This record gives sequence, C-alpha cells and structure tokens, in this order.
Amino acid sequence: MREFLLISLLLLGGLAHAASESYPLDSEAERERFNTLTSELRCPKCQNQSIADSNAPIASDMRAEVHRLVQQGESNEAIMEAMTSRFGEFVRYKPELDQRTFLLWFTPLIVVVIGVAAVALVVVRSRRASSENEPVLSETDRRKVDGWLSENASPSDNDEAQGRS
Repeated sequence: MREFLLISLLLLGGLAHAASESYPLDSEAERERFNTLTSELRCPKCQNQSIADSNAPIASDMRAEVHRLVQQGESNEAIMEAMTSRFGEFVRYKPELDQRTFLLWFTPLIVVVIGVAAVALVVVRSRRASSENEPVLSETDRRKVDGWLSENASPSDNDEAQGRS
C-alpha cells in the first residue's frame, strides 16, 4: 500500500510539474508585468478565466505570446493591442472606452439614474395626490360639525368622553 501511495505521489508531482509552464524573465518588474497582463486577458475558450488561470491550449499559446512580447520590450498597450487585434475586444477584462463600449461602461450609471428618477416621480405624485384628496373644512364648517356632534351625542358617549363608565 505504501508503495502504491509513493508511486501515485510521484506521478502526480510529475504531472503537476509537466502542466506548469515557466516563463523566465530577466527582472522582477518584467515578471510583474507578465503576471498583470496575463491576469487582465480573458481566455477565449474558458468562461471567466484569465489566461493566467486557464489550462486551455489557447491560453497557453497566449501566455507564450505575452511572454515573447514582454521579452522583446513591448509596452503594455502594444501587447494588449496585439492581443485584441488577434482575438477581439472580448479578451480584455477592461475594454477601452469608445463608441462601441460606451453602453458597457455607462449602463449601470444610466440604470441607477433612471431608478432614482422613477422613485422621485412616484414620491412627488403620491404627495400631490394625498394633498389634493384631503377634505378641506373651513373654521365655520368645523364649528358646525362639532356642534352637531355634541347635540346628537348619546348620554353614554358623553360619559365615555368624560371618563365615566
């Protein structure tokens, strides 16, 4: 049993080592650029995985291309432009703001503004409706009503009004 576990661990370690790819770079700054760029590019095959996290063959090819461009000293913008020209704007997690992506960037803000405007409109309309439906009695009418109520009140109502039961 121990031999089987030892052989299994060795095989898994060998597979993990074979699956991981190394991209040697000259400096730590280039390594950070590489890591940043690969985390900002979306894998075209996998759903919501960056090419840094994806195990898809196309992600591996994209990582190799980013590595090659970083080694050549290309700027981040040039690398992102090369990737988007080849794979489309979809590969960018943060697409640039232009006419095509305007709604993508501003739709949440537009929805919030429309929601606030709708709530404000409902509140204003309900306040107007409640102020228009209030009965309006003049002071003279109010006195007449109070007089009628006191004349027509039953003796038990008067007792209750005075606190006797």
